Amino acid sequence: MKKHILTAIALTGAMATMAQEAPEKAKPKLTVSGYAEAYYVFDFDKPGNHTRPGFLYNHNRHNELNINLALLKVNYVADRVRGNVGIMAGTYAQYNLAAEQELVRHIYEANAGVRIGKGLWVDAGILPSHIGFETAIGKDNFTLTRSLMAENSPYYEAGAKITWTPNDKWLFAAMYLNGWQRIKRPDANQTPGFGTQITFKPSSGVTLNWSTFGGNDKPDSVRRMRYFNDLYGTFALTSKLSLIAGIDVGVEQKEEGKSGMNTWFAPILIARYAFSDKIAMAGRYEYYNDKAGVIIATGTPNGFRSSGYSLNLDVSPVSQVMFRLEGKLYNSKDDIFTKGELPRKENFSIATSLAFSF
Repeated sequence: MKKHILTAIALTGAMATMAQEAPEKAKPKLTVSGYAEAYYVFDFDKPGNHTRPGFLYNHNRHNELNINLALLKVNYVADRVRGNVGIMAGTYAQYNLAAEQELVRHIYEANAGVRIGKGLWVDAGILPSHIGFETAIGKDNFTLTRSLMAENSPYYEAGAKITWTPNDKWLFAAMYLNGWQRIKRPDANQTPGFGTQITFKPSSGVTLNWSTFGGNDKPDSVRRMRYFNDLYGTFALTSKLSLIAGIDVGVEQKEEGKSGMNTWFAPILIARYAFSDKIAMAGRYEYYNDKAGVIIATGTPNGFRSSGYSLNLDVSPVSQVMFRLEGKLYNSKDDIFTKGELPRKENFSIATSLAFSF
C-alpha cells in the first residue's frame, strides 16, 4: 500500500510540473492608446499661403501652431483573432489623404485579422504601410520631420495581407492592394497592386528589411506598371548609439506596352545618440533623385534632385511627453523653391514639436 501511495504522489507531482510547464493560451487583450503632436515650423522661404513644398505631407504648415496628428486607437488581440481601429485628425490627415473620399480621411487604420495556422495570419482592411521604417507617429521615429523617401512612398494601404512568422528572427508577408497608398482605387483602374515584405532580425540590435510594390496607379487606358523596392537596416551599435541606413529604388513604364522605364532612387543615413533616457540627438543625410518626375514633378531640366540635411534634439522629461527641435536644409540641383518671387535652390526651416502619448 505504501508503495502505491508513493507512486500516486510521484505521478501527481509530475502532472503538476507538466501543467506548470505547458504554455497557457494568451488571454484576450483590449488596449486603448492615444497620441497627439503639436508643431510649429518656420520656413525661411516664408510662403504666403503658409503651405510648405508640395512633396511634404507632415509638419507642412509655415509659421502657425498646428496639430500634425491626433490619434485615438483601439487594439484587440486574442489567440485566433485581432483587430485595430484608429481615428485621427490633423494636417497629416488633411494633406496625405486629400485624394480619398471624405468619409475615410480620418481613419488611421481599420483592420481585422484571423490566425489560420501557427504564426500565420490573414489581415484585411486599412493597414499601416509595409514600406519604410517611418510612420506618421512622430515619437516612434529618430527625427522630428519625416524623410523625403517616407513622404513620397506609402504611409498606409488598403487590401488583404498574409503574414508568416516562423520564429523570432523571420517575417514573411504578401499583400493584395488597392494601389500605391490608395483606399479608393483610381477611376477607370481595375489593376490590383501587390506587395511583399521580408524582415530578418539576426540579433536584438539588428533589423534588416526588404519591401516591394508592383502595380499600376493610373487609369487602365494609360497603364504604366510601377515596381518599387525599399531596403533598410536598423542597428543598435551600442546602448546609446543607433543607426538607420536605407535606400528606395523604383521604376515605372514610360509608356503603356513599351519597355522603357523611368527610374527614381533615394538613399538615407540617420544616426541617433542617446545621452540618457531623457535627452537624445539625431542627424540625417538623405538624397532623392527623381529626374523624370514620376513621384515629384517639378518641370525643371533636372527634375527633383535634392539633398537633405537635418539635426534634431529630443527632450523627454517624462516617458509620455517628447519635445523636439530640428533644423533642416534642402539643397536642390535646380531652382525648385521660391522666396517671394525669387527662385532658389535651397530651403531652410526650423521646426519644433510637442508630443503626448498614452
